[in-house]
Amino acid sequence: MSRASDQAVTAAASPRQRLKAERTDLLLREAARLFAQRGYRGVSLEELASAVGVSGPALYRHFPNKEAILAEVLRDVSRRLRDGGQVRVAEAASPQEALEALVDFHADFALGETDHIRVHNRDLRTLADDASGQVRKTQREYVELWVDQLVAVQGIDRELARLKCQAAIGLLNSTPHSVRHGDPEIVKPVLVQMTLAALLS
Repeated sequence: MSRASDQAVTAAASPRQRLKAERTDLLLREAARLFAQRGYRGVSLEELASAVGVSGPALYRHFPNKEAILAEVLRDVSRRLRDGGQVRVAEAASPQEALEALVDFHADFALGETDHIRVHNRDLRTLADDASGQVRKTQREYVELWVDQLVAVQGIDRELARLKCQAAIGLLNSTPHSVRHGDPEIVKPVLVQMTLAALLS
């Protein structure tokens, strides 16, 4: 479910349910920030609780343990990427337009959610196999959206298209770390142009 869908469900919930959903969303954002700063193993449950203004035991109303929080941070961002990508593809008039929309969408993500990228790159391996498998499955579904469009545009083999798409996503994900103090209004168009040039070369 996308974050927009989550918000729609939350709006129809009871005040208590809405408060819990809002607190969970805040917890995931703060967990991503702290994990990005210090690493998963460098953050305690007490620090996570303090960041969202609750007691340590109160966290157990949301998640059974710290690993479950990390798992949901990574599942949530992976779902939002996949679901957002599906929307862009559905709204596009052609595979070329869909590919351009995916690149634009991911550039916004890479510039706006560097914490999630850093946590994924560093801490995904700490998850149990079932949790990491769920994250990777959702990510593969997202990549395949790109592959579908590139195959349709260029008529190339899917394996080659997948290689190019994974490299393009990697470019978008890694660049903001080196230009994080730059103006997104300047950085984003350069990233989009370079990524499309690499994909369509």
